[in-house]
Amino acid sequence: MMDQKKQNLKDELEQIIKELSDPKAITDLKNFQKLSQRHHFLQDVIDKIEKLEDIEKNIQENQSNFAGDDPELFSLAEEETRILTTEKEQLSKELDKLLNGGSDDDITNLIVEIRAGTGGDEASLFVGDLFGMYNKFIGQRGWKMEILSSSQNEVGGFKEIIFEVTGQGCWHDLKFEGGVHRVQRIPQTEKMGRIHTSTATVAILPVAQEEEVHIEAKDLKIDVFRSSGPGGQSVNTTDSAVRMTHIPSGLVVSCQDEKSQQKNKDKALKILSSRLLDKQTKEQQAKESSMRKEMVGTGERSEKIRTYNFPQDRITDHRIKKSWHGMQKILGGDIGQIISELHELEK
Repeated sequence: MMDQKKQNLKDELEQIIKELSDPKAITDLKNFQKLSQRHHFLQDVIDKIEKLEDIEKNIQENQSNFAGDDPELFSLAEEETRILTTEKEQLSKELDKLLNGGSDDDITNLIVEIRAGTGGDEASLFVGDLFGMYNKFIGQRGWKMEILSSSQNEVGGFKEIIFEVTGQGCWHDLKFEGGVHRVQRIPQTEKMGRIHTSTATVAILPVAQEEEVHIEAKDLKIDVFRSSGPGGQSVNTTDSAVRMTHIPSGLVVSCQDEKSQQKNKDKALKILSSRLLDKQTKEQQAKESSMRKEMVGTGERSEKIRTYNFPQDRITDHRIKKSWHGMQKILGGDIGQIISELHELEK
């Protein structure tokens, strides 16, 4: 049955590759992005199926070593089979989730908010590093990214940056990135060579659907003003920037990246809706504490989840107590291994 499933997926992948290779495909950008996302999904599933087949083949080959008289060979075969069987079980679960879907992991739109924490300018530069890391990872996955709001400072970093991610599997891969990210390094402005510790907070929010969050116009207070750049100077001659306040909850969202006031309003409403959905979800989870125990950490923004230690070229995820080396490679978007380890703990 799996052989037929794989063949059907390969046939679909081949057809999508043909469609993507057509020069006319790029003229319909929305369909092109949809095809690219499906291409990535199919390739991922096929790769996992073929890896599973290799594992099963290796397990079968090991069976012949159990019949021999060499105790050392028997012991090695037994240990390797145990490891392969564990890998097979984990990979089978991943495949089942990909092929059959599953609750929250089906979410294909989310909002990422990254804000500078403690550390002044160094914290804002770290926000830029994290944004670059996620931006490259998003590109590797074939997803779409749109900046909704950003606030830069004079040193080239970000006080905050908010962006939307669209693509199959985006929630599954990014949902555990929420929390406090800590960086330890020597700032360029540090003359004594001392290591500074700074932080940035990351929030991962599903994009709220219309039926999930209802906002009354009377509950909104909307202020408009002129956009400003680093240092506070005005960068626009019209009142296009928008500050939107949800009166019942007290939540406030500001958007000024677009020259159009209406576009800024649309983006602010999208961010506000997602924050309200996140607030409702957390309140519900607080009432049902058992749901929290099934998650990797709590996802709260006050929780330190990861440390990026530049002098030791080491990144440590505190939830799984594991470290990786190769800082530049990881900040270059190579975070797949970390994400996989987090999902292993979730199972």
